[in-house]
Amino acid sequence: MPATSIARTVGELCARLDVVEAVVIADKALHSGHLRLDELTSWANDHAGHRGMRNVRSVLGFVDGAAESPMESRLRMVLVLGGLPRPKAQVTIRDRWGRALGRPDLYYADQRLGIEYDGGTHRESLAEDNRRQNRLLNAGVRLLRFTAADVLRDPETVVSHVQAELSATGRTPRLPALAGITRHE
Repeated sequence: MPATSIARTVGELCARLDVVEAVVIADKALHSGHLRLDELTSWANDHAGHRGMRNVRSVLGFVDGAAESPMESRLRMVLVLGGLPRPKAQVTIRDRWGRALGRPDLYYADQRLGIEYDGGTHRESLAEDNRRQNRLLNAGVRLLRFTAADVLRDPETVVSHVQAELSATGRTPRLPALAGITRHE
């Protein structure tokens, strides 16, 4: 049965979808190991004149194969499109002896700010999540937690909460207008 390559499939989806959903798909393909960033970049270069390539180029600038879920990707995009610096995904925080304390979904290292997306699975792992959160807090990492309702229905508030925490350290640029954020109902 004829099929397209994963690079072509993801590339064509990225050309047609809005940038956030295209990043979600590309992140998943990279994270799963089914696609490498150089393969998607090569496909985009080979199809430079095709419709939607501006969108594909945007996606290439935002994609992160470390993202472990679609909602983590959406949360990262809310922050970036809201004008905040790009956080790192899935950074392991260690104590002074090198022991792993936890791994926030998103992390601003200079500000020691972790950001967590709490989906449905967090209800089953609440006790371990709480222990991990306590270890991170004890190590001086501040944490913010968001849900699907926050990310999809109230992205401006997500951005303002993160902006406030980043500003508390005095190490983040001023927040521009929130024109890039859209609500998903």
